[in-house]
Amino acid sequence: MRYDYCNQCKTEVTWYSIFVNIFLVIFKGVLGALSGSAALVADSFHSSADVIASSVTMVSLKISSKPADEDHAYGHGKIQFISSAIVGLILLTGSIFIMIGAIKNLLVGSYEAPEKIALLGAAVSVLCNEFMFRYQSCVARENNSPAIMANAWDNRSDAYSSMAVFVGLVFATFGFPIADALAALGVSLMVIRIGLELITDSVDGLMDASPEMEDLQGIYRATRKVAGILGISYMRARTTGEELHVEINIEVDEVLKVYEGDLIVEVLKQKIKQELENVGTVQVFLTPLVLK
Repeated sequence: MRYDYCNQCKTEVTWYSIFVNIFLVIFKGVLGALSGSAALVADSFHSSADVIASSVTMVSLKISSKPADEDHAYGHGKIQFISSAIVGLILLTGSIFIMIGAIKNLLVGSYEAPEKIALLGAAVSVLCNEFMFRYQSCVARENNSPAIMANAWDNRSDAYSSMAVFVGLVFATFGFPIADALAALGVSLMVIRIGLELITDSVDGLMDASPEMEDLQGIYRATRKVAGILGISYMRARTTGEELHVEINIEVDEVLKVYEGDLIVEVLKQKIKQELENVGTVQVFLTPLVLK
């Protein structure tokens, strides 16, 4: 973490997200009903799903902060991948209903030009959601939290959808009423893509997919800096929530005494944790190497 207050932001960010989304649900819902905009009403529904998503994220963060125990030797971090998948499912389900409604309106031709006040609702939604995306993505990166990052992308999807709604409303209020229904359809397709990406990333995390190549390269570079290590037999890592768990087998001279091997192990553990952020457990195994 770059700053000491990054951890404090982690405890506050979901509350801000919930309050902002509740405001947007009411604001867009009222303006959508008053203006007769199907796209803005659909966008309001999207924000209501975000309230549920933020609540799920908050619960998952609380559970993942619990320390390791007998039944969960690596802690409870994977709950964040489950939370991320739930957010993705919420987005996917809500967007499918929006898409069905938009297609029905297009097929039967039941669309009218909304009032211009709907533009205000879409514009405010774009600004609020883009701000929350930038705030939450910063907190997620600094704390290495997949749950908060999923929530951030939820807000980014809202910003995209509200921008599409805004563009559609501009055309709809100036003589092309079909644009409102087309905007609702475009919103649903964008959100479906984001929901599928969140679900895919969550499944990878739950299946112990390898971390980013940058992390593995960082572990390698840290290992090569420790004196007494002749080579690496194997190296692997996995992400459990916010923490990266590392397992590495290093080659050392067979003539080393036990205490010398233990010292190399401790130095390596410290070096890896210094070089990389958010490292949890580091398991180091020694393989004696016969030098000719």
